[in-house]
Amino acid sequence: MALLKRKGALLAKIESVYGTDPVPTGAANAVLFSEFDINPMEMKTVDRDNIRPFLGNNEQLPTGLFSKADFTVEAAGGGAAGTVPAWGPLLRMCGFAETNTPGVKTEYAPVSGGFESGTIYFNLDGVLHKLTGSRGTVSLDFTRDGRPAMKFSMTGLFNTVADAAAPIVTLTGWIKPLAVNRSNTPTLTLHGYAGRVHSLSADIANSVVFRELVGAAMGEVLITDRKPVGNILMEAVTVATKDWWTSIKNITTGALQLIHGTTAGNKFQIDAPNVQLLTPKYQDQDGIAMLSAALVLSPSAGNDEIKITAL
Repeated sequence: MALLKRKGALLAKIESVYGTDPVPTGAANAVLFSEFDINPMEMKTVDRDNIRPFLGNNEQLPTGLFSKADFTVEAAGGGAAGTVPAWGPLLRMCGFAETNTPGVKTEYAPVSGGFESGTIYFNLDGVLHKLTGSRGTVSLDFTRDGRPAMKFSMTGLFNTVADAAAPIVTLTGWIKPLAVNRSNTPTLTLHGYAGRVHSLSADIANSVVFRELVGAAMGEVLITDRKPVGNILMEAVTVATKDWWTSIKNITTGALQLIHGTTAGNKFQIDAPNVQLLTPKYQDQDGIAMLSAALVLSPSAGNDEIKITAL
């Protein structure tokens, strides 16, 4: 019987003990997702490389097994100001700490230690893949006339694949997003300048490695570094309006802020205090000159190079 790619269920839950399955449920831990790609059995191998009196391959000896999953979720609020958003556990698996102020906001800031982990279940039309000990990285995409998106890339420990009935999922905690446009995205400033922007992206760019040593109780997925970067595409302007060229030449840094959404409970905010622009290029869009620039997001006091807030 053929498995249908569109019949998938994704669950995610924070672990209290690394690599120990907290048993996520469809009622409490379902993820509303799209653009899913799973590599259920990533393999590290070593070639036997034996020499024989004939040509041909040698077997590859597996030295480590792990799993990877990439998927996209929509960037929206938590449903009410100060309500933890449904995507919160996923950011926590990507090296962010969660701070919730009931009735006001939920903030996510990067950390440099004490990284949390989680378990991910992916059920593909009755075939269950479990990724325990999962950690990962995330990128953000806000493009005009598109969905505001968070794109996750998760790495977890390999678990035996088994047949299992698809869970019944509850997705009411996932708030419908607003399209990115002039009305729904009222604030986007860079270095204090509010330009006409086509797209903004930011990649947390965590370094995620699977490590398995002799004598260890189990393998482990580790976050060993991060180097957040991004890109902006905006209308080009005169030097008198905004002198980007001098700012870039002089390695000037400044703040970036994006606020998407206009109603409490469905606002998504990005703040980066120390952003440098690099490699500016002109592009043509509808006959209009656009300026594209790479962004480097650096910390100021530490663990503050980017903050994500649900309001």
